[in-house]
Amino acid sequence: MPPPRTRGTALRQRLAELRGPDVPAKALDARALAALAANPGCKRRAILDGAGVNKAVLADALGSPSTFGQSQFAFMRGNAFEARVKADGGAELLHLVHEKLDPGAEPPTRAQVPKLDAIGPEGRAARTALALREASEAAAWTLLDHPMLALDVAGSPAFLEPDAVVVHPDGSWTVVEIKSFPMLDGSADPAKVGAAARQSAVYVLALEEVAAKLDPAPRVRHRVLLVCPKDFSNLPTASAVDVRKQRAVTGRQLARLTRIEDIADTLPEGTCFAPDRPAAELTAAVESVPAAYAPECLAACELAFHCRDHSRTSGAVTTLGRSLRAELGDLTTVDEVLAAAHGESGDPEDPAVAALRRAAELRAEALESAAALRDAAALRGQAAGSAAELPMEALGSATGGGAR
Repeated sequence: MPPPRTRGTALRQRLAELRGPDVPAKALDARALAALAANPGCKRRAILDGAGVNKAVLADALGSPSTFGQSQFAFMRGNAFEARVKADGGAELLHLVHEKLDPGAEPPTRAQVPKLDAIGPEGRAARTALALREASEAAAWTLLDHPMLALDVAGSPAFLEPDAVVVHPDGSWTVVEIKSFPMLDGSADPAKVGAAARQSAVYVLALEEVAAKLDPAPRVRHRVLLVCPKDFSNLPTASAVDVRKQRAVTGRQLARLTRIEDIADTLPEGTCFAPDRPAAELTAAVESVPAAYAPECLAACELAFHCRDHSRTSGAVTTLGRSLRAELGDLTTVDEVLAAAHGESGDPEDPAVAALRRAAELRAEALESAAALRDAAALRGQAAGSAAELPMEALGSATGGGAR
């Protein structure tokens, strides 16, 4: 008799059915989790990411191919720079950690670089946890190259692979994020630094889960090391980035995510997101899960074009941005907004309705003023044209005929 299925086993089986029996799962990474946490109301992304669906392949099958992602050139350049930073056992990387984050500690002249090889992500995560514990007890500089961390996301484990984690002689842990965009005169593009900070905050959360299982729990530093090329060279430079704010926001958003099994329970029987399904069936499966589209999704989700088209078709105000959606209260569609602005519906005591009607009045006044100015300009033009014709008529009368 086969062993009874536990709730976790049943959920994994259900997610495999949603993904497709022969479709391999696409692992979540920190970038995807940061984007998922930034839009916690999107059940569509939560279930697709939780089931390991490759959203880029799914977007192609839906007829809305995505341009989201990293170019092959940028990917190769990033790998080459990371190899340069970690050369010679990570000597230069550890020097940067010592200089920027822990100058009071002894210099990292003899650092340990443990092997983290294991079978499968679960095995690698367990091997990483063991290496972290041993490094904390050894009280020496230790570099973990591409460790594997597990983070619980909406009831399902996500396996994450940071560029590096450094263990200090005092037993504390630091996340290292290596990026290929340059630091010019000690500063980098704020938008790219912000994205790197949010990604690093996910790694900090995962490290905190590992540390919580140890006694005593090691300290996970909230200042991460961001390593980038210096100016326009291939030489590495670094900056300490405090991610406490990003860590708090990401942790709060991930905690608010609807549990994946709750979303799966609401789906129709037989729902499957396998890309080889007929287009109509696949579209119906995707549309059975509510989405929360916003323009910010274009830079963070492979299904953004598909969701945008359907959001525009339904007239959802989120198409115009989350900030505007927040200002409109209970008005969720463009038709409702226009009807409220024209006085056809809506409670006049509602601040959003009152603001819309006042804006409509101001718009009508502005259009009337513009029309009046346009008409006045047209009259002046006609008068000027009539005055210009008078000398020619007078000339014709004086000569007894028309102009020759």
